[in-house]
Amino acid sequence: MKSVAMSDLETQLSPRTGEHIVSTLRVEVVDGPDRGKHVVGGDVVSVGTARDNALAVADFTVSRYHLDVAVRPGGILVTDLGSTNGTYVGAVRIERATVPPGTLVKLGGTTIRFEDAVRRAVPVPGGGAPSELAGMFAVSPQMVRLFADIERVAATPTSVLIVGESGTGKERVAQALHARSSRAGAPLVTIDCGALSSSLLASELFGHERGAFTGADRQHKGAFERAEDGTVFLDEIGELPGADQSALLGVLERRRFRRVGGSTEIDLEARVIAATNRDLRAEVNTGRFCQDLYHRLAVVVLRLAPLRERREDVSILVEHFARELGASGSLEELFGADQLARWQKHPWPGNVRELRNAVEAALVVGPDPASGEIHAPAHASGVAFDDDQPLPPYKDQRAAVVRDFERGYLGRLMAQAGGNVSQAARIAKMDRSHLIDLLHRHGLKDRS
Repeated sequence: MKSVAMSDLETQLSPRTGEHIVSTLRVEVVDGPDRGKHVVGGDVVSVGTARDNALAVADFTVSRYHLDVAVRPGGILVTDLGSTNGTYVGAVRIERATVPPGTLVKLGGTTIRFEDAVRRAVPVPGGGAPSELAGMFAVSPQMVRLFADIERVAATPTSVLIVGESGTGKERVAQALHARSSRAGAPLVTIDCGALSSSLLASELFGHERGAFTGADRQHKGAFERAEDGTVFLDEIGELPGADQSALLGVLERRRFRRVGGSTEIDLEARVIAATNRDLRAEVNTGRFCQDLYHRLAVVVLRLAPLRERREDVSILVEHFARELGASGSLEELFGADQLARWQKHPWPGNVRELRNAVEAALVVGPDPASGEIHAPAHASGVAFDDDQPLPPYKDQRAAVVRDFERGYLGRLMAQAGGNVSQAARIAKMDRSHLIDLLHRHGLKDRS
């Protein structure tokens, strides 16, 4: 089935309150076997030989998923998807570049030209007021439009692929799709495909019978069985090993599966939602991801924009996280105007997760996590005791100080590492598994 990106227009903020400027992109083949062929679309226009591209071409020198073209405020963004023969502007091979309308781009034996074809102002739903969906808050046109897409897709049984950088909120989107669907009363079961070995993954997905392998001392129901007619969320699907990709494809095609070591077939009733921070089309081009599995998962594709491309959401997210963490007062009173300005300009490689960690660190240990310095909490550097009150037990007071220090340190550490646990472990010179245990202990990382 054809992969569809639900959003069809690229939007920019209009100077007039309550309006967005929408741009439609025209992509035309000006040289090659498909000369004269064109497509008018928005958001992202993909080009390649695979039939589910917005512009599918017959040139055998073009890759299945060759490039993406998208309208951006600074021009037209061209992204090569790991193509075999490359993407060229003149004699320069590009991987990612922003170019002006009218630029000629060569891919294999085909030359295309794209134009920012139509611009018009449209009203913003709610007049530009902040929108909320299942615990996600936004004011940016990209996210407001995504919220509407989620509401529409949730009502269908369609498989969905959620694509976005680490920390953009892919699991929140999956939760929203489940909560807004008719399956909301059934379980939502999450499997982190990147955290399990291949042998454990099969058991977690399909379950196993007693005695199926060493240590299998009882029958175990896998995610597809536990979800019943609810939802299975396959996080980091791009990390799935090749053999497991084939097994998963077979299950999705037949809608039936067996427990490991079992002979009885079980019907798959659950809806499958997958997420990845990789571009699986590029993985398909290189053979690292099964093309048929991609099509099974990516019936609808929902794309989460990185925070740096929707900076208007920073302030509302800071306020939301501050309130969620129990803080009161205005943002300037809590963090200071300088800190808020730095946050607004920060590129946020860890996206919303990094921003939340930064807000928590600032509330615990004081402002300026962007400086990269670690400060002890004020009450931990010099504990004051009331002379009129008995001293608390030494071990209790020490545990309280250590707990406050750890929480403040870990919050700042994860902010500095952009939410990446492995990077944080390297910065702190700490064993990764011990760091994960500490993060769980302080509620800074969900268990899945």
